[in-house]
Amino acid sequence: MKTIKLEVYGLVQGVGFRFMTKKLADELGVKGIVMNRNDGSVYIEAQADPMTLQQFISQVKLSPSPSGRVDDVHITEIDHAPYKDFSVTYQ
Repeated sequence: MKTIKLEVYGLVQGVGFRFMTKKLADELGVKGIVMNRNDGSVYIEAQADPMTLQQFISQVKLSPSPSGRVDDVHITEIDHAPYKDFSVTYQ
């Protein structure tokens, strides 16, 4: 298992981005969290095998929400204890 954090910038708040990201994660079997940040970006921690994470990243870059738009994604590998599921969290 590998864990990454994604910082997603663009039109990603107020368009259902977090909930569509959760739906995508659930479909792929990705565990972790997604939340809005005060600067208008979305923060994601995603945990899965490397191949599944690549699929997840590709879909996030395309915007899981049809109303959203992703302009930039910063990706960093991190250490994290295993997640049990994927959840939408609030600051």
